[in-house]
Amino acid sequence: MSTPGNGSVLERVRDLVREVAKFGAVGGLGVLVNLGVFNLIRHTTDLQVVRASVIATVVAIATNYLGFRYFAYRDRAQSGRTRELTLFAAFSAIGLVIENGVLYAATYGFGWDGPVASNVFKFVGIGTATVFRFWSYRTWVFKALPEAPAAPEPAPGPAAQPAAQPAARPRTGTSPGPVPEQRAPANS
Repeated sequence: MSTPGNGSVLERVRDLVREVAKFGAVGGLGVLVNLGVFNLIRHTTDLQVVRASVIATVVAIATNYLGFRYFAYRDRAQSGRTRELTLFAAFSAIGLVIENGVLYAATYGFGWDGPVASNVFKFVGIGTATVFRFWSYRTWVFKALPEAPAAPEPAPGPAAQPAAQPAARPRTGTSPGPVPEQRAPANS
């Protein structure tokens, strides 16, 4: 049996795999939202690539918060919602800079600004920022609840079991004293 906070390596790996899967499900939806909004803006407006990307990232961040709070990390501490939102916004902003920094470097540093190149580097930026977001969200934003202490196991032997107490008889009548005995009539 493992002790709280000291689970076996296998248990910790299983927990991490479950967390990564949930994070990935929410993140996958966020990627679809991000790329969808990005391409919609790019094809319907004359907005520059990085500006369109920043707008798409902000929309995806809002979508992801709902998914993380109510699905991936619903079992995590929920007190201090203002603190949680502030940290989420701060770490998301750093992720936004990482994500769009990659796109900015490709577009303005290397001149790779065609539709395919923009989507490829947008995707690479999302992937790079995702590693940072996973670490920061699980470490700072959606903190794990402390495990409840394990109940102590009783010591073996008779000392571990309390002595059985006789059941109290309900009193009848108004007298606080003992109930008088009833005698059977004598045969003469």
